[in-house]
Amino acid sequence: MKTQILQTVAAMVLITTSATAQDNPMENHTASYIAMPAAEGQTEAFAEFLAGAAPIVRDTEPGTVLWFALQADETLAIFDIFADEAARDAHFAGAVAAALNQNADALVDGGWDDGVVANINNSDVLSVKAPVDLSTATTATYIKLEAAPGKGPELAALLTAAGPIVADTEPETLFWAALQIDETNFAIFDIFADNSGREAHFAGQVAGLLNERAAELVAGGWDDGVVANIHNFDILAAK
Repeated sequence: MKTQILQTVAAMVLITTSATAQDNPMENHTASYIAMPAAEGQTEAFAEFLAGAAPIVRDTEPGTVLWFALQADETLAIFDIFADEAARDAHFAGAVAAALNQNADALVDGGWDDGVVANINNSDVLSVKAPVDLSTATTATYIKLEAAPGKGPELAALLTAAGPIVADTEPETLFWAALQIDETNFAIFDIFADNSGREAHFAGQVAGLLNERAAELVAGGWDDGVVANIHNFDILAAK
């Protein structure tokens, strides 16, 4: 039965792309992801800095729709969704970015230029499951995907069609976004209340579909192109 479902979904991916794009509740939104290594001995201080930034974003950045401060061991990260490119520009010109710039030499391995700016990944939002119950979220996943040669449009189509499937079949996935960085690079970001939600997601229809088509669509296939690029985080704070 599961194989039949996946085959049906796969057949529908290309023909449903335009419809799902029109139904995307974050159409024309943009995103940014920045993974930053903490300077030696500064992991706790850096985490406290990012956690304290959430109220500032909430109070001063109306165009920042979602903002997450994340931590995985000594790596800190920020993921955010913006209403449009102007809102993203406003974020990078805002109070939190300015404070991070001022403190980067102390907190970030590589400082502002090599530790922050060099790690910015800007993207367009292809498809989402709209956020629900964000106050219960404790954990997040970011996966960067490189399309196999010539397969960028097909991978984009699959990811675009996946948002409504996640929304319909994954109640424990509190937010899910498919992102396009450029013609060949893509990403998935999602959040969960706990690890059981993440496990349900990776046992779900979209993960199964991506697994079945990874050898064709993703550079490195499932193991080296998807699984090897999974980054799990604890959520420190959110807008």
